[in-house]
Amino acid sequence: VQLQASGGGLVQAGGSLRLSCAASSSGYNMGWFRQFPGKEREFVALISFNGRSTDYAASVKGRFTVSRDSAKNTAYLQMNSLKPEDTAVYYCGAGTGWSRAIHDWSYWGQGTQVTVSS
Repeated sequence: VQLQASGGGLVQAGGSLRLSCAASSSGYNMGWFRQFPGKEREFVALISFNGRSTDYAASVKGRFTVSRDSAKNTAYLQMNSLKPEDTAVYYCGAGTGWSRAIHDWSYWGQGTQVTVSS
């Protein structure tokens, strides 16, 4: 499975961004993760292959929304009320499991930088 992430950029605190992750195949759970400089990649959100189940990290719950368009094999991460501490490289992943652990994800897209200025 090939994943293509896009949508990152520079935004002021309190602003919004929407990330997209286009997959070459369907039928996978999709996850969003982020990586701060010098830190391990961490879980942000995930959505089931059919869009019926979602999960969020506590730090983004209520501000970020994960969704998907099955017809386009694309997952989205709508990020609202962004904070400077959300600044990171964001990655999308695809897999068949339901896990927050990065080693459980089989496929990864390239990262997209999100920078939130104060």
